[in-house]
Amino acid sequence: MTAEIAWTPSKDRITSSAIAAFAGFLGTRAGRPVEDSADLAALALDDPEGFWNALWDYFGVIGDKGDAPFMTGDDMLSTRFFPGARLNFAENLLNIGADRDPEAPALVFRGEDKAQLTWTWGELQSHVSRLQQALNDAGVVPGDRVAGLLPNRPEAVAAMLATVSLGATWCSASPDFGARAVLDRFGQIEPKVLFATDGYWYAGKHFEIGQKLGAIVQQLPTLSRTVVIDYLGTAQKVADDLHNGSTFTAFESRYASAPLGFVRLPFDHPLYIVFSSGTTGAPKCIVHRAGGVLLQHIKEHALHADVKPGDRLFFFTTLGWMMWNWLVSGLARGATLLLYDGSPFHPGPEVLFDYASEEGMTHFGTSAKYIDSLRKAEFRSGPDHDLASLRAMMSTGSPLLGDGFDYVYSEIKQDLHLASISGGTDIVSCFVTGDPTAPVHRGEIQRPGFGLAVEVWRDDATLADGGEKGELVCTSPFPSMPLGFWGDEDGSRYRSAYFERFPGVWCQGDFAERRATGGFVIHGRSDATLNPGGVRIGTAEIYAEVEKFPQVKEAVVIGQDIGDDVRVVLFVMLAPREKLTETLSKEIKTAIRQGSSPRHVPAVIVPVADIPRTKSGKISELAVRDVVHGRAVKNTDSLANPEALDCFRDLPALRV
Repeated sequence: MTAEIAWTPSKDRITSSAIAAFAGFLGTRAGRPVEDSADLAALALDDPEGFWNALWDYFGVIGDKGDAPFMTGDDMLSTRFFPGARLNFAENLLNIGADRDPEAPALVFRGEDKAQLTWTWGELQSHVSRLQQALNDAGVVPGDRVAGLLPNRPEAVAAMLATVSLGATWCSASPDFGARAVLDRFGQIEPKVLFATDGYWYAGKHFEIGQKLGAIVQQLPTLSRTVVIDYLGTAQKVADDLHNGSTFTAFESRYASAPLGFVRLPFDHPLYIVFSSGTTGAPKCIVHRAGGVLLQHIKEHALHADVKPGDRLFFFTTLGWMMWNWLVSGLARGATLLLYDGSPFHPGPEVLFDYASEEGMTHFGTSAKYIDSLRKAEFRSGPDHDLASLRAMMSTGSPLLGDGFDYVYSEIKQDLHLASISGGTDIVSCFVTGDPTAPVHRGEIQRPGFGLAVEVWRDDATLADGGEKGELVCTSPFPSMPLGFWGDEDGSRYRSAYFERFPGVWCQGDFAERRATGGFVIHGRSDATLNPGGVRIGTAEIYAEVEKFPQVKEAVVIGQDIGDDVRVVLFVMLAPREKLTETLSKEIKTAIRQGSSPRHVPAVIVPVADIPRTKSGKISELAVRDVVHGRAVKNTDSLANPEALDCFRDLPALRV
């Protein structure tokens, strides 16, 4: 099956892209022309050494590659890239030697309608310099951990850059996390310094976290200092109540801005620790290598998103989602980062498009859920929003369905590179992503990331045919593979997570399909796929039909064990004043039967008042399945709304 083309890039857009320029550079080195992105992808897999070396050189990575072989190791688990290299991640993002106007904006921030702030490149470097000195005096050295419990403000970016400039490792969470969820993360990695906030705004309301912060600090004995950023005007009071607490202003103001120094460390030095959602147990602490993240993010920003110096890059994210780490790397391309904290629907659905219009946004990153919510709110960008600068829109977090593509191109902007992308916390980047020089097909992700040998496999480890569903795998090593999990000394948990299903091959845990176009469709997480009558089906195919109904605000589907079989159960959260009538139930089942297959049709449709989501906004199908089967949910603190689980307990409709 080939999906219809939703957008085709112009010839000017293709020839002016970073892909075209880099392909020319790589072709010269390879001694043959590189015709297009497909040819570039093939060459990157045939000659990984040539590709990754060219990427380093063309985009001017600051550091020393060394004289060691490009890659060492006998298998994916033991592979090391650029083993002789020395670099610093922050040095490459700030890139002080680049032709950047110190008076030009580097960071623009909006906190709903409560706060606005802009830092120039010069101001960003000054803050990083002072924080670097303060952290150094606080005893932070390479290998230490520094944590952030912060909103998506400029101070968070500066704190991260100062941390990694010294060779310490950064980890972060969002201030709306509960105390237990924060301790489940930071308690494992024992930070030396904690950057926090006095509170945050959401949907027009302020939320103080001073009391929660005090409880967290008491249970992190390794902390030597807690630094509180003023958001609500109460930072001094919060800091005074903490052991070794100080405000952000007081912490950095003791130092004068000075030339920055950067500790250059090996390619594999730990840069970030990011955390899994943790709904099936304690969150995994995934350790990422500095060089791998840098190269992968430069590649994705430059080649897959076509981010250019001076562009204005936005992604709606919190510090609890790896897309924040991805967004911040846009500094390496010389882009201005547009930061936002708060509800994307306050005071109305237009708020982010007001931001886009007023700030000349070039790249709008968001989630499929947000796009669907805009569609159901019947939002249209209209003449009130000048989106002339907007060239690209990126969607991730869950599969972007065909209706989402239709909506963006009809109601947001026609001439727009809409890139559905998918990867994860596991690699802090993407396996399958966009291509600004190729057509966008409705409902599809355009291509694998350059340099990644992504395939779809059957359960018997054979290559699936085009259009056949299977497991998304990567068959060759790549630089952004994590170093491992924190505290997993023998590597057993790391091996079990990614290499147990197919020994020696990375298995991402996504149920996927490769189309005849070469694009991909993600049908959901493998551990959430349904298995009625022994046939695996993806949840995304059901959601694709259910989301067409305006009466349904949200839905979650699971497989319920019935004897030795499984039946499909669909839970729907209805729009205000709607009821699940017999007629509506039949219409939903008919749509699923006609749009997917008879096997997808739910045996039972059950109305619920709420649906649980993780802190990053993903529906927690596994938590619902555990509750329905009477099993304990191992880590409810990972959920944004754990009270929603009560809606699924002891439902008469599920009794057999």
